[in-house]
Amino acid sequence: MATKTAVGGEQGKRSTMNRLLAAARIEFARKGLAGARVEAIAIDAGVTKQLVYHYYGSKEGLFVAVLDESSDNIMSELVNLNVESLPPPLAMRSVLNHFFDQYRFDPFLGSLALEGIRYHDVHETPRNHFLELAPALIAKLDAILKRGAASGDFRADINPRLLLASASLVTTGWFTNSYSMSALAGLDTDSEEGLSTWRQYSADFVLAGISLRT
Repeated sequence: MATKTAVGGEQGKRSTMNRLLAAARIEFARKGLAGARVEAIAIDAGVTKQLVYHYYGSKEGLFVAVLDESSDNIMSELVNLNVESLPPPLAMRSVLNHFFDQYRFDPFLGSLALEGIRYHDVHETPRNHFLELAPALIAKLDAILKRGAASGDFRADINPRLLLASASLVTTGWFTNSYSMSALAGLDTDSEEGLSTWRQYSADFVLAGISLRT
């Protein structure tokens, strides 16, 4: 009986924390760290404000937990993409398209990413969870690049870390810098035409930079 109670308690805590993170994610994405209210998050999650502070210590602690959860979800999806059986160019395009699609189909990810960038720019944090998870994705890209070099599709001198950094900026900039992208591209970033055009163009652009074949 004691074991069942302990398990139930742990499951209940995890369920509560999941509700808190879901409510906090929306609040932070819509209002930013400065404008978000812990009380509003607690009400949306169906808990007390005191419980939020008990679990996360502060509003900033909750925000960092939201960023960590988003990093986990983003990286796990990318690392687990089943592209190993695809020809290297198609495998790389699939990864690039997924970079884009994660932002396209998550209405809060772009705003949350921008707020996270601002936070890490001005705060000394003990760690950045996204950076901790990056090596697995770098290794995945490196494997695709090596297969592509062996098949004669890709150049052999591509640095996978630099590729990841540049590809991330090119594909997701449509969402994290929408005003400038819309003005420069002459497309509405929220329109189906704009989304489809940049999804294809950004992948074409990156692939052209690493390809041996034209």
